[in-house]
Amino acid sequence: MARFYADEQFPFPVVELLRSLGHDVLTVQEAGNADQGIPDEEVLAFAISQERSILTINRDDFIRLHRRDDQHFGIIVCTNNRHWEQFATRIHKAVIAEESLQGKLIRVVRPVT
Repeated sequence: MARFYADEQFPFPVVELLRSLGHDVLTVQEAGNADQGIPDEEVLAFAISQERSILTINRDDFIRLHRRDDQHFGIIVCTNNRHWEQFATRIHKAVIAEESLQGKLIRVVRPVT
């Protein structure tokens, strides 16, 4: 399963559900990096140093970082979705469909209702 680094705004209920699906998820809070105003570039650098894919709902900034440099372990940009189980399942399905997340930008959007 995937190794993720969930950024500061990423919903913790989804983190817990991803863990229950077998993913290794480290949060910014657990890493001791919360509430410090760390720039997105440094969040990504930390994820790279830990060989983890970024989980974020901060789509615009992380898409920009990916376009600037694809030397990372994956960036999963998500549309926030309060249906936690559905949200976690969509992420899970998107990442297990990939042989490798390295250098990839994966978009997980909430379904149209």
